Amino acid sequence: MSQTYLSLTVELPEEASESVQDVLHESGALGLEVRDRETPTMPGVRGPNPGETIVIGYFEDRETAEAAQAQVAESFPEARLGLEEQPQQDWSNEWKSLIKSVHVGRLWVGPPWDVANAPADAVRLVIEPKMAFGTGDHPTTALCLAAVDAYMKDHPGVSVLDVGTGTGVLAIAAKKLGAGRVVGTDNDPTSVELARENIADNGTPDIDVSGKELTQVDGTFDLVLANILANTLIELAPLIAPKVKDRAILAGVLAHQRADVEAAYRNLGFKVLPGAQQGEWVRIDLQR
Repeated sequence: MSQTYLSLTVELPEEASESVQDVLHESGALGLEVRDRETPTMPGVRGPNPGETIVIGYFEDRETAEAAQAQVAESFPEARLGLEEQPQQDWSNEWKSLIKSVHVGRLWVGPPWDVANAPADAVRLVIEPKMAFGTGDHPTTALCLAAVDAYMKDHPGVSVLDVGTGTGVLAIAAKKLGAGRVVGTDNDPTSVELARENIADNGTPDIDVSGKELTQVDGTFDLVLANILANTLIELAPLIAPKVKDRAILAGVLAHQRADVEAAYRNLGFKVLPGAQQGEWVRIDLQR
């Protein structure tokens, strides 16, 4: 294996973010990193200028990287580009150090290699991170887990719908805490596959996870969970609302986006309850 890889950094207006990601992917990038205003960067990591996005493509060889650089320069003349050589890391082990277990209420959620550290009296969820979002350590997931724990204490046996299920962590948590019918949906086939693996590994095989559109999901649910991004929550509001029988928990929302998301659901007849906040992330609790 090569001892180095190359990173192509592209800085350009945020409306071109998805287009340049497509170009980098088609040009042979092994992976992409996106830094935008929707996702706060880690400490010490440079964020984008106002109105811009930083997209970084990672390449295994210089020829491919330089060809990608030329393609991006031609397609996006306004972009600022930088090609750098980076030291090769053992990502197969390096990334594991970034995944942390969490203990929220009655729940412990962590990766398989950390199960030995789980409290004996906790309800354990073992989540294989791989390529889907939702291992429990992100603030939005932790906020949702707390809401699931609190709701399930008072409402055993309820039905639960997890929109954008990712790893399936919220659906599994609800089931392990006593939910009845549990359904998860995700438009990413990789997430659906991983969620099904996690469901099997956690001994909750009767959770129904699929790539169905919300209009294809039968019935209504006592509790609806949606840990996705604010713009998607607003876009899906007319489809999520008819599925909610009692309570909806929304996350993936930054503090400055709260008012817009709340307004979208108030307009559909929901009452906004006191939610929760962790850092810049907020959780919105809604009552039917």
